[in-house]
Amino acid sequence: MYSNLVKLEEIKVVGTRNENRTALQTPVPVDVLPMATLTQQVGQLDINQILQFSIPSFNANKQSGSDGSDHVDPATLRGMGPDQTLVLVNGKRRHQSSLVNIYGTRGRGNTGSDMNALPTTAIDRIEVLRDGASAQYGSDAIAGVINIVTKKNKGTTLTQAFGVASRGDGGSSLTGLNTGFDLAGGWVNVTAEYSSKAKTFRDAGDYRVEFGDASSTNSGLWVNSEIPVGALTLYNFGGVNNRVGDAYAWTRDAGSDRNIPSIYPDGFSPLIQATIGDMSWTTGLRGELAGWNADFYASVGRNNFDYWIHNTLNRSMGPTTPTDFEAGGFGLGQNLAGTTWDKYFGEAGHGVNVALGVEARQESYYIYAGEEGSWQTYDSDYPGGSQGFPGFRPSNELNEGRNNVGAFLDVEWDVSDRLMIGGAARFENYSDFGQTTNGKLAARYAINEKFAIRGSFSTGFRAPSLAQLYFNSTFTNFVSGVAVESKLANNADPITSALGIAALKQETAQNMSFGFTAAPARGITLTVDGYSMDVKDRVVLTGGFGDDDPDVGSILQAQNVSYVQFFTNAVDTRTTGVDIVATYAKNLAGGMLNTSLALNVNNMTIDRVYTNDQLAGKEDSYFGRREQLFLLASAPPMKANVGLNYTKGKWFASLRGTYFDQVIIEDWVGTDDVYDARLTLDLSLSYALGAKLRATVGVNNLTDQLPTFQDSETETGGMYDAVQMGTMGRFFFGRITYSL
Repeated sequence: MYSNLVKLEEIKVVGTRNENRTALQTPVPVDVLPMATLTQQVGQLDINQILQFSIPSFNANKQSGSDGSDHVDPATLRGMGPDQTLVLVNGKRRHQSSLVNIYGTRGRGNTGSDMNALPTTAIDRIEVLRDGASAQYGSDAIAGVINIVTKKNKGTTLTQAFGVASRGDGGSSLTGLNTGFDLAGGWVNVTAEYSSKAKTFRDAGDYRVEFGDASSTNSGLWVNSEIPVGALTLYNFGGVNNRVGDAYAWTRDAGSDRNIPSIYPDGFSPLIQATIGDMSWTTGLRGELAGWNADFYASVGRNNFDYWIHNTLNRSMGPTTPTDFEAGGFGLGQNLAGTTWDKYFGEAGHGVNVALGVEARQESYYIYAGEEGSWQTYDSDYPGGSQGFPGFRPSNELNEGRNNVGAFLDVEWDVSDRLMIGGAARFENYSDFGQTTNGKLAARYAINEKFAIRGSFSTGFRAPSLAQLYFNSTFTNFVSGVAVESKLANNADPITSALGIAALKQETAQNMSFGFTAAPARGITLTVDGYSMDVKDRVVLTGGFGDDDPDVGSILQAQNVSYVQFFTNAVDTRTTGVDIVATYAKNLAGGMLNTSLALNVNNMTIDRVYTNDQLAGKEDSYFGRREQLFLLASAPPMKANVGLNYTKGKWFASLRGTYFDQVIIEDWVGTDDVYDARLTLDLSLSYALGAKLRATVGVNNLTDQLPTFQDSETETGGMYDAVQMGTMGRFFFGRITYSL
């Protein structure tokens, strides 16, 4: 875990373009997590869950009963939105998922990057920059940057991992093959990986028959290569991934008007199956030109989300209804090309590093309809569409896009052997909302060899995602024989403009941090970083407005809409907190003991919820307390990791504790669901059976902690919301790695 940071002294890290700087020498906090070490400590098989139990400022929770969000974990950094953290792969921007989180999930109303589409066995390390970086890397970097660095090694490694919950469910396995070899004076590294996870079944009270984590199968292929071409190096990396997830929707009782007893005499729980296709590829040339380190690159990325609904019916079709429907879906594409140049000048002071570059990006977003039976109503006396997830209809279909061009300048100056000053500026122009310019200043001052202070100030921005701009869905109800529509309306819908909702605009941010690094004694390191993030005009998904509203109901009725919600810039927030990371390494009893403490204290306040003139006074519907608590619950007020790792000869042992603070969410009936603080313990033991073979066994959540049991109508319909450590409980795991 964090104890390995001090050993990574020759790695260029995210947050600086100076190749001569290490992670502990940056003016802002950077975590560097070696995957080889992490996989000996944790039983989690996907990236989000590995980071969830490794970095306190990172949070990702398994959802249940949340449609597409059951298949893509919403992940946050420092409690910000999933779309306010930029994800890079090998330093290049990764495309986002096409999914926008709709229901009561963390990251409600946000999109994000699906890091679980990357094979874990292809990853060398993960770098996490915990500081605003829009001026350096562009949109989405308000909270920070996660850079996933893939493997370059030669040789072959076979990995087999497996696990099961103590309740006998949630069985998981992962098979990965990574191989690297010489080619044309360079090298190629290839990874093939397949993983699967079974459903879990947790207490659902009287609300759902089946409740728990979704099942999934995940298969992926990844390639990384560098081959010399004259004085330059041709590099390529990318891959494909296919995931099939299967999740239970809310139960329809036997006597429900949404059931046909002749088909399901005991009622039914629809199954929402998502087939997610993901691909990316980056090609570039880099090398020295005219005394500068030049990099020319182009990248493509695609993410497609297709829904299939099983074990369901369309009630309005009667007993002849199919029980399976293809319900349509959506997709996102990203194409980008750019060039960066950097050079280290050793003359001024103790050296100046200058980096500059330009990048053009094209994004597209589309929605496609499902088969007619998935959305149509054939008999107005009964609800239509596939139960569990009504399909997208032709009126929802669209294909939209936008273009963006950005340019940046980044300078780091070592004024002396003690003082470093950095500055960055970035200009971007979007075809759909205009221009923005952002800047960043950062500094580090070493008071002596053992103690340094550091800090930064930056402005940031995030362009609303295309999904937030254009996602829409429609449900039809019949009132007195007349069809009326319930809508999640996009920004271009007539009902949105009729309610006075302005076109979405960028979010803007100011980010400040201040802290220190210390190495007070041999084997001890300490970093403390306080931060403050002010974000204005955050894009949120509103609550709902009905046609019975005394003020705006007539507007909805004129549009033949019974209920509507939409995306809008409605909230200003302030997030303050502190990150503390301490490590201690000591020779002990012929072995090496590494201990670490990592703590995040995070507090978000909603400074303002603002409506327009037509909706003034309706803040409770616009973005009421329930929606606000979803936003505030993106991270617990405090989260901490304590790790003890001991290595001796062929043995490696790890004991980790993770503390999750209290979380409060408001349920369907307006009751506060209070989730008390929890502490989980993870234990693992690893042994090298030979020079090429290592075996690891362990248990996550040793004391079988679950969130506080709720006897109320939770957001998920079970007895727990998607908070803290999740509902897996005690989990036994094993891992075998064999190197050829």
